[in-house]
Amino acid sequence: MPKPTKGARLGGSAAHEKLLLANLAKSLFEHGRITTTEAKARRLRPYAEKLITKAKKGDIHNRRLVLRDITDKDVVYTLFSEIAPRYENRPGGYTRITKIGPRRGDNAPMAVIELVEALTVAQQATGEAEAATKRAVKEDEAKKAEATEAPAAPAAEESEDA
Repeated sequence: MPKPTKGARLGGSAAHEKLLLANLAKSLFEHGRITTTEAKARRLRPYAEKLITKAKKGDIHNRRLVLRDITDKDVVYTLFSEIAPRYENRPGGYTRITKIGPRRGDNAPMAVIELVEALTVAQQATGEAEAATKRAVKEDEAKKAEATEAPAAPAAEESEDA
């Protein structure tokens, strides 16, 4: 049986923290960016990214899993039809947290959490080209290592024959 994390919780109880994160995620998906405290933003980031990953799978099972957390059907529809397709080529890192300084009333550290823009076709092509270049460099290094080891091996065999 899953148990809530030990230590301090946002809002006091585990149930309140669960509802708080669900409401923050709903607002994030609805508006694209929200301003909240740094602690809430740090707790929201993995929660929201897991929901986006489920939405990327797109099947009915994952839709029902998301609906358990976010009960607003319009937001879930937006998540599955607009947000998830935007990140289909991105393996993770769908959100960004930017610190914006303390709140005026109580000096609480504030942050903006927002959905990052999807990779454009040009950025994706650049990333694939860089990966191909890295693979080619590694292959060249491996061939050079084999070439330096290969001449040393026949010389060792000749000395054993003598």
